[in-house]
Amino acid sequence: MISGRWRMAEGVLKHGLPYYTVGAGRPLVALRWFAPEHANPTGWARRAELRVMSPLGRHFAVYAVNRAPGMAAGTTMAGIAAQHAEALAERFGEPVDVLGMSSGGSVALQLAADHPEVVRRLVVAGAAYTLTPRTREVQRRYTEAVAAGRRGAHHQAPVVGRTALTRALIRPMMWVADPLMRPADPLDMLHFAQAEDSFDVRDRLAGISAPTLVVGGERDLAYPVELFGQTAELLQDARLVLYPGTSHLGTFSHKRFAGDVAEFLGG
Repeated sequence: MISGRWRMAEGVLKHGLPYYTVGAGRPLVALRWFAPEHANPTGWARRAELRVMSPLGRHFAVYAVNRAPGMAAGTTMAGIAAQHAEALAERFGEPVDVLGMSSGGSVALQLAADHPEVVRRLVVAGAAYTLTPRTREVQRRYTEAVAAGRRGAHHQAPVVGRTALTRALIRPMMWVADPLMRPADPLDMLHFAQAEDSFDVRDRLAGISAPTLVVGGERDLAYPVELFGQTAELLQDARLVLYPGTSHLGTFSHKRFAGDVAEFLGG
């Protein structure tokens, strides 16, 4: 498949981690956000995701990596990070730049804390050292409902709609659209959400040696600005960038995002 001027390749890393590539240059491993399917995106989801990955591809050979399918109950974030560390070491053979977006940022921080030998520089975007209680509750309700065969997309309204009126309008729309977003195997996202539910590396941040860029939106409903600031402050060597008037998803499509990442990583 051709994306812009690049040929898009797809494959599987060690432990079954699916990935696709976009762009050219030094490798950048982009750990993808929370995804219903532990697979490479297709259709409209792929087109939407490429609007984020393609600008990064002007600076790097982007490897967009997802969690492995068939995730077992009881999987931990440490276990997920260990799989990623082994997969990246086998594929690249040297430390690599890592960008973690949203839930991918949780994985990236766990990876940098547990396996510093595989991370050269780190970018954490739309993520922090832990989830907020509201975000935990949203993920729990959504994933448990879908795993039980019920509609669940409307449970995400609290982190999508900023006002009570907006949430009231969005909830029924998401309820109606739920069957179109239903994953083939809902247990993957359920088990990942359960792993991320207990994620908290606050006490590990001071031990992360990789230079880190923390990027967040000032209107992010999943993570407050204060949590982005605390994450950057507690890291050994970190820089914080906040985008005014920007939502959680808007952070990744912000006009400055790809350039800020490239400037920090030296791409």
